[in-house]
Amino acid sequence: MDMYGYTGKILRVDLTNRKISTLETKEYEEWGGGHGIGSAIFWDLCKDKTISAFDSRNVVTIMTSPLAGAAVPSASRTEVQGLGPQGYPIEWFTRSNFGGRFAPMLKYAGWDGIVIEGKADKPVWIDVRNSNVQIKDADWLWGLDTWEAQEQIWREVSTGQNYNDWWKPGDRREDSFFKQVAKKFMSKIGPWLMHHKLISVKMEHTIAKHYLSAETHHERTTQKPAVLAIGPAGENLCRFASLIHDAGCGAGQGGFGAVFGSKNLKAISVIGTGSVRVADPKTLLEIRMNKDNARKIEKPNLLVYWEFPESMRVAACTGCKSPCKGRYAGSHGNESQCMESMFSAIFTTKGGIDDPEAKRMGADLLQKYGINAYHLWIGLTYLIRLNKMGVLGKGMKIDCDLPFEKLTDVEFMEKYIKLVAYREGVGNDLAEGFPRAAEKWGRIKQDLKTGALRFPHWGDGEHYDPRCQVCWGFSSILSSRDYNDHTFTALFLYPTNCLNAGVEPIPAEKLVEMYASVLSPYEGNMRLLDFSTENIYSDNMVKFVSWHMYYDSFWKNSALFCDTQWPSWDPTEFQVTVYDEVKFWNGVTGRNFDLLEGQKVGKRIWNLDNAIWTLQGRHRDMVHFADYVYDVPKKVDSSTGDYGPGIQDGKWKYINFCGRALDKEKFEEFKTRFYNFQGWDTATGWPTRSALESMGLSYVADELDKHGRLGTDKGVTKGNGH
Repeated sequence: MDMYGYTGKILRVDLTNRKISTLETKEYEEWGGGHGIGSAIFWDLCKDKTISAFDSRNVVTIMTSPLAGAAVPSASRTEVQGLGPQGYPIEWFTRSNFGGRFAPMLKYAGWDGIVIEGKADKPVWIDVRNSNVQIKDADWLWGLDTWEAQEQIWREVSTGQNYNDWWKPGDRREDSFFKQVAKKFMSKIGPWLMHHKLISVKMEHTIAKHYLSAETHHERTTQKPAVLAIGPAGENLCRFASLIHDAGCGAGQGGFGAVFGSKNLKAISVIGTGSVRVADPKTLLEIRMNKDNARKIEKPNLLVYWEFPESMRVAACTGCKSPCKGRYAGSHGNESQCMESMFSAIFTTKGGIDDPEAKRMGADLLQKYGINAYHLWIGLTYLIRLNKMGVLGKGMKIDCDLPFEKLTDVEFMEKYIKLVAYREGVGNDLAEGFPRAAEKWGRIKQDLKTGALRFPHWGDGEHYDPRCQVCWGFSSILSSRDYNDHTFTALFLYPTNCLNAGVEPIPAEKLVEMYASVLSPYEGNMRLLDFSTENIYSDNMVKFVSWHMYYDSFWKNSALFCDTQWPSWDPTEFQVTVYDEVKFWNGVTGRNFDLLEGQKVGKRIWNLDNAIWTLQGRHRDMVHFADYVYDVPKKVDSSTGDYGPGIQDGKWKYINFCGRALDKEKFEEFKTRFYNFQGWDTATGWPTRSALESMGLSYVADELDKHGRLGTDKGVTKGNGH
């Protein structure tokens, strides 16, 4: 079968031995792309899953999907996986991803992904120019921030010796000497060798395929290389260091910037001049141009906190019709959004969020130093609490030279970021991640109990409150990180924003009905989206969370549809769809997928991930929230609420979840139902042989059994799951 959408090759880079090799994509095609292929490769190549994220044996996968570079809107993202140092208390196998130009450019260069193994003996960068791949010394790049490093690499690749003709118009590039020799060999000597049966027809075809048919190409482009780089935070092994691409695209979660730093890998540069073959280009373009199936964009896709002046030029990832980034007329803040654009609001006396220049400066610092903005921000709220308690500050028990008296000045913001990036003073503790810092200070137990340290699961800062958006919290604690998926956040953000602004939202029942209509195979079961306290621990929520995880595992993280753009929903038109993803997938790959087929692959990926976590040491007893989630109700504010749909007094309503805490015993009951639904051992939370073999993963079951971590079927009710 033709591999439409795929290039057929995955680049394998051994930094220790400076060796370049290739994996065949077809060996992993069954996993779809992105996350699925990344998990499968990690399983095969990382032989010891219990090692540290900073161990040279850690395997990092950087994967695209068949849709990248194929004119599919909002589907040109890149998935990064491996052992992540940000995880707490265990450095879980985890994931992150980013947008921009990197995935399409990698495809145009002829690669479906990159696998990084080993550790270089000194700083290096990887230079990918179509099929020509080199590991190069990076002493001259080490110490630069992410923007400086990218600019230097752009100059090197675009104007460096022997490569300045990439941008020159004119004739084709000349054949290499090797190709000329191969052509002459086949034309003069090949027929004689075949006549005397010294080479076979198959060998002749192989030679022709690799040399004769590889005629001179038009290796021309006006594009800059797509570069993925680390800054000082990654070089100094800050556990929440990011990978940064272009001005503001970043893989923030997991700490993969620090993993690059531990491997002495400064950057990966990719430039390509190829294309992506699709199965049905006519249908693909028809779907894209149909305004009902791909959004017609008249203005940027905005969330809440970043502004788009009239003078601003919008910017988008390759192929996206809904740009959510922008380029300002000034020099600060270009292509940043969301958390990094809000980061400086807490610092400035010049109006905070209303001071665009200060806000953009803060965003730039985070991108240039390569730091996860959310972790740093939630961590600052912890430091402020400790300072007010008289525990942390100049001359206090935890000595800290941060000038809290200047908290509302830009000076504080700059010092705080640099202190962490360079591990200066107390920044050395903070760079270990705030839960580890609190543990070192002997405060973690008490501060997680009171909520002073708002890190509810796996070392990640509180994003959406798990006491309110329970589906977000449940998905996070059952996986490896802050789930950070917005598929269903409209169920909460939409009514919350409306009601807090005094605007009447559409009826709760109508909103739930809209979403429930697409939850195949549970279409129409609205109780799956009932977030009342009476329902959140039930089998309904088990099915909903499971559906969500399977959908994400395949459609969001393997097919790599953009999180903020998919699924497409419009409350004003009473319409939501999860079926356009299927149309685009089939149009590119030529497959005959339906939604449930994608969910089936997603479930398989979800089971493989859990097998990796099981080998790392996970047990159901570890799967619990920080104590404050159970002990401290969500704060009630008379002026605002935190709303979501649920049945109250027999009717669908938007319930204000402020004042709610989770019930620890009932959450344990939920876990038992969840594990049973997956077909896993309810006593340990480990996958069972029967569950794994039903998905063709008997080799995974064998590995778990070998290490004494295979779940038993005792207590598992048959017939659950889907």
